[in-house]
Amino acid sequence: MATGSTEIALTQVQMHLHTPAEPAVGVCVSNERCTASKKAAHFVRHVAFDVSGTKLEGNFRAGQSFGVLPPGVDEKGRPHKLRLYSIASPSAGEDGQGKVVATTVKRTIDEHWETGKLFLGVASNYLCDLKPGDRIQLTGPSGKRFVLPADAGNHDYIFFATGTGIAPFRGMLMELLANPVGGGKGGAGEAAGVGGGGTGGGRIVLVMGAAYATDLLYDQAFLEMAARHPRFTYLTAISREKQRDGHGPLYVQNRVGTNADLFVPLLEGERTLVYICGLAGMELGILQEMARRLSPSALEQYVHADAAALANVAGWERRMLHKEVKPTRRVFLEVY
Repeated sequence: MATGSTEIALTQVQMHLHTPAEPAVGVCVSNERCTASKKAAHFVRHVAFDVSGTKLEGNFRAGQSFGVLPPGVDEKGRPHKLRLYSIASPSAGEDGQGKVVATTVKRTIDEHWETGKLFLGVASNYLCDLKPGDRIQLTGPSGKRFVLPADAGNHDYIFFATGTGIAPFRGMLMELLANPVGGGKGGAGEAAGVGGGGTGGGRIVLVMGAAYATDLLYDQAFLEMAARHPRFTYLTAISREKQRDGHGPLYVQNRVGTNADLFVPLLEGERTLVYICGLAGMELGILQEMARRLSPSALEQYVHADAAALANVAGWERRMLHKEVKPTRRVFLEVY
């Protein structure tokens, strides 16, 4: 069995084509709520920008990020700092031509702990308030590790997401499911070497985590994808409610156990890649559950752990990651 130390050849990407000193000017083309219900506990929106004529056009890839430069200054009179947002589009863009790029934004609305005064996130509320036709300064693209492999159709995938960590997976799924095996009509993606040899074929599992079912993002779109594509399985993990399939409250890592008949064979295969995106700390629970369910040889493909760590999986702590517990190159992490 191959080990996880083997380097995965990733999609070639462009980076930092636009910097804060020379930002691109994009135009908002749509701004829509993307929660499963209007009664969701959070306000999350899918915001898309036309980047025609900029260096971003045709040069972003699913899994990368772009930067947003909010207008105005902070309390010290300095321009607001750059904020990065994950691209929620496939490499061919929302339009199939690489001209429209989107992201997933949750409004940040909170109180200062000490004063009790209202705190509004500068960039998130700016983005959520944009109207079609509004202009915005963008940078990027950024990121070269959290992308699909160059031979995307030769792998199986397990995606774990919480909250707006779903953004890169929306784009990746649209890309992976766009063409059948051997398909070569990938628009801007094909021109970039993404999917030119066929992006289909492998099994794909997405686990989307949320506190309540009303907070699920792009839920209807994923249900429709799963109905159209038998090789794609969409699972949700609702931490404060019962699941659609009757299970009690679950976190994303619990799905490895409740659906062991699906996950274990996939993880024991030699072509599976695991992508994790969302709140920091979620990766630890997922790796622990894999350690409990997999044979030592299968686990070695995803985690290199010393003997002491393997003898006490329940005692793993986040500080141990990349030390006593080291994810391999077959695990892709984007947590914040």
